[in-house]
Amino acid sequence: MSIVAGVLYVVATPIGNLNDISPRALEALGAVDLIAAEDTRHSSRLLRHFRIQTPCQAYHDHNEQAATHALIDRLTRGQSIALISDAGTPLISDPGYRLINEAQLLGIKVIPLPGPCALVAALSASGLPTNRFIFEGFLPAKAQARRRHLAALAEESATMVFYESSHRILDTLADLCEVLGDERRVCLAREITKQFETIRTLPISELLDWVRGDENQTRGEFVLCVQGAVVQSDPDSSEARRILRHLSAELPGSQAVKLAARITGLPKNRLYALLIGDNGEAP
Repeated sequence: MSIVAGVLYVVATPIGNLNDISPRALEALGAVDLIAAEDTRHSSRLLRHFRIQTPCQAYHDHNEQAATHALIDRLTRGQSIALISDAGTPLISDPGYRLINEAQLLGIKVIPLPGPCALVAALSASGLPTNRFIFEGFLPAKAQARRRHLAALAEESATMVFYESSHRILDTLADLCEVLGDERRVCLAREITKQFETIRTLPISELLDWVRGDENQTRGEFVLCVQGAVVQSDPDSSEARRILRHLSAELPGSQAVKLAARITGLPKNRLYALLIGDNGEAP
């Protein structure tokens, strides 16, 4: 490929295995005037491996506004720039929106060079439906906010994809189990394309037990693909709401939901969503 002056290239880089980089990406990185990298120290290892000597500039969450102006100025003066993230396709839970948006508004040409993407790789190997899916990025770090967010998604019928970190993976799996029910199938994709890659799909409760039983499975970077809710005719929920109101007045929310499930026969995730809707917050 020939690099065009004044063009912003959005370049996907490997998420683990360096052999996944495309020839187009290598050519672009070696020929542009500047590489805008999320972490120049991290990306320098990739560039050294492929003997790419193009100058790098940091472009991350903390300098995005100022760096965007500087990069746009370079582009309008005819320089070509490649935007990369630490790994995978830029802008997928990574910085870059402000720069791409500004370039589009100013009529600067933006060319994507596709390649590795953790969410797509995990979804393709999950065994879950792929005809419809939603990407939710990282769930909230705090437990109450995380459960509230999951409750809002409890009746989503599309497959849901999340990123998660090693220090929250157990808590997140436990919350998925609590909010969505024991039997919802989840694919845990860990360290994709790396030496200790793990891809396993099980009902949430079984997956949680498996991860708890193997400390190695709590290490690394995670993608979680979650089966969507089975669409059913919506039963009359007035009686369930009445029961939940009485139980939640005397019991913690999670206990109220479990007892209401025994009484009504409705799924816990449905009852949890009703309780959230009535109370406006997670129990």
